[in-house]
Amino acid sequence: MNTKPITRIDRKLSVHMSWWGMEQVPDFALDKAADKIKRIAGAGFEGINGFIPKPEHEAQWKELLAQHQLELSVNAYPASVADMEAFLENAVRFGGIPFINAQVMTPFVTGIDVESLLGAIKELSRQAGIPVYVETHRGTITQDLIRTARYVRNLGQLDLTIDFSHYVLAGEMRSIHPEAEELLQQLLVHTSSIHARVSNGEQIQIGWEHEEAKAMLPHFERWWRKGMEQWLLRSQPGDSFPFVCELGPPPYAMTRHTGEGTTAELSDRWRESLLYAERARRLWDCLA
Repeated sequence: MNTKPITRIDRKLSVHMSWWGMEQVPDFALDKAADKIKRIAGAGFEGINGFIPKPEHEAQWKELLAQHQLELSVNAYPASVADMEAFLENAVRFGGIPFINAQVMTPFVTGIDVESLLGAIKELSRQAGIPVYVETHRGTITQDLIRTARYVRNLGQLDLTIDFSHYVLAGEMRSIHPEAEELLQQLLVHTSSIHARVSNGEQIQIGWEHEEAKAMLPHFERWWRKGMEQWLLRSQPGDSFPFVCELGPPPYAMTRHTGEGTTAELSDRWRESLLYAERARRLWDCLA
């Protein structure tokens, strides 16, 4: 049993805004990239979770990130060791990327082949000097809660991005069964970052105004705090813990018909992203 005291002294929380989450937000429809980056910085975020800019946009992005003192974490979608290797080479060339969130796109690969692939990704990450965190996500290598728990047991250590909205939805967890909770707790030991979103077990993403969100939010906050605690047990002075506010546009976001041949989102994703950031900081501040 790990008896190391939980402390956040000399560690920090780094809250990132999802660049994908900025898509189709009505208030930002006419904003250029520079305007969105300014908004994110002005709202108090420490970083952006997005993508490696295209070569023709790299200089602008580097200038804007430096100007607003923001980090840029990025997402990768490898289906093979070669894919991950090529992505890491590009990330190293761009420079300054604190971590990579990986959705490993091999949902139908199982058993020893998965463990071999995940082990190879971990080694490539070590060689490149950029952490790679494998996301718990439907339609990827981690789509199944039971077998993902088996992978972490067999591999010993697997750095995960925790997004339990996918398991809550896939398992129709309108309440949390003790057997599911046990497996989720096994994954939380390996928390390296968090993607924040709440599911009610029927929709992947629901706004906070829903009664079902109010019922599920305490579970997610409990998991987020436990993930932070587990990360602190493994962390070193100077380390940063990434918490990404990731509320996606439709079809992730629920919509309604306006009666004019268009649809409108049921919630304000930007406002809710700020609420998620506030919740994350509050949970972090409650730690020793």
